[in-house]
Amino acid sequence: MKKAALIAGMILLFQMLNVYAQNAKKIPPEKPKLIVGIVVSQMRYDYVFRFWDKFSDNGIKMLIDRGTFCKNTGFNYLYSQEGVGHASIVTGTTPSNHGIIAREWYLNLQDKMEGYSEDPDQRAVGGDYENGHHSPRNLMCTTFPDELRLSNDFKSKVFSVALEPGPAIFSAGHTGNCAYWFDPRTGNWITSTYYTENLPEWVNNFNNKHLADIYLAQEWNPLLPIDKYTESLPDNNKYETGYGGRITFPYALTELSGSTKKQKNYGILAKTPFGNLLTKDFVSSLVVGEELGKDEYTDILMVSFTATESIGIQFGPNSIEVEDAFIRLDLEIAHFLQFLDSWIGKENMLVYLTSGHGVAQVPAYLIDSKIPSGYFNQLGAVSLLKSALNNIYGRGDWVKSYQSQQVFLNHTLIEDSKMSLREVQDYVAQFMLQFAGVANTVTSYTLQTTNFTTGIFEKIQKSYNQKRSGDVMINLKAGWVEKGEGATDHNSSYAYDSKIPLIWYGWKISRGTITRSVDITDIAPTICTFLNTSYPNACTGSPILELVQ
Repeated sequence: MKKAALIAGMILLFQMLNVYAQNAKKIPPEKPKLIVGIVVSQMRYDYVFRFWDKFSDNGIKMLIDRGTFCKNTGFNYLYSQEGVGHASIVTGTTPSNHGIIAREWYLNLQDKMEGYSEDPDQRAVGGDYENGHHSPRNLMCTTFPDELRLSNDFKSKVFSVALEPGPAIFSAGHTGNCAYWFDPRTGNWITSTYYTENLPEWVNNFNNKHLADIYLAQEWNPLLPIDKYTESLPDNNKYETGYGGRITFPYALTELSGSTKKQKNYGILAKTPFGNLLTKDFVSSLVVGEELGKDEYTDILMVSFTATESIGIQFGPNSIEVEDAFIRLDLEIAHFLQFLDSWIGKENMLVYLTSGHGVAQVPAYLIDSKIPSGYFNQLGAVSLLKSALNNIYGRGDWVKSYQSQQVFLNHTLIEDSKMSLREVQDYVAQFMLQFAGVANTVTSYTLQTTNFTTGIFEKIQKSYNQKRSGDVMINLKAGWVEKGEGATDHNSSYAYDSKIPLIWYGWKISRGTITRSVDITDIAPTICTFLNTSYPNACTGSPILELVQ
């Protein structure tokens, strides 16, 4: 009897120890082993709720149901573009400080345009030569990944992935181990000599699988029956520009790309949901290949899903194509989260999901719905501006460039003509203000000599960088976008562009909702507070106290 009782007691003790061991594994460590930043291009806040019933149970729904949802997140600067938002997230500050004001800008002294991640001193590693001239040299301050690496003598690993080089590079910061992007000419994931001279073996192995060829041979068909997309306009509607005029399913990728047996063009993948699928495939291999989250030092993985950028511009936010792309992306996020959970466990990873900007409704659709809107004809406006300047000041190349709602004047010509730059700027600002769709104009002189603390001019000032911004900055009216090849665009601080989701999940994140105003520049100081590191050196954001207390 005593022997049986002893055996029973030992079994009970063993079971208790086993339960304790299992629970101990789920206790979050002092710091997360892996931080995963997910940025979805052109993800409007309302998409979360519009597509909620179509989302899977283990993707965005799970993040919100089991994490903390910041429901009033946005940004407080003017120009919203891909890459600009990525830089603002990791630096914790606005373009006025981090310097990434747009995708490109004009350099007066060198008389040339410069791309935001352009670096002619670098070359491609693993892909086409022309696609490798990139580095973070134009980013003017540190990032939270930089501060983490500096805090522990570079023992933490930092990697970043995006189809486009800019989002990948800025998210990795200056000291990242590597940033990878997709090469549309070879179908490979590549990097530049800024990071390494040779691709790791696991990257070569991934590229040798030729998944880009497999996806290029596919058709993009709706994931659901076409009549189930009740949140969108009909598949065939007049408000889309599509792929070279193609606006209805199915989309044969090989045909759209113009690829032949001898020459393939993989660029179409970055403009369809298959680009996001390829991104998820690659980052999963990266986690294993670099053994992220497997030692005592916190690692960082930045993932940017950018295919939704092109889809939204070509088809508009009310299209079946956009809805289908986000339903598919939700499944990829679910698969990736399940993989990470099996790799290191939810309690060991800190995940945040957000977006760098939203997108405007298609102006033609708003006009037909009797809502004020329109397309700003920037080419026509600048042409008339040049003629007006010639009439007043004499014939000359007075305007060097117009980019991203900014006018860049010819400083050399103005100085040689012994004219007042301020006078010319004032004239240009008043001239541009007269065009339909323009709400505000402001000169660089005004922005340099006046401190705005509220309203639209404060947002313009936070987008203004004295070394890179134009002489006159333009803010369009709500609902207006610049005229382009797409159905719509983004580049404003209005709610449709600036209000975005922000969701935190994993590690020590509790279930909850934050309804007060949160800025995307608050992400970096929040993570630095979690990690007990210095803030990025130009940080102007504040930690989200509800998360860090």
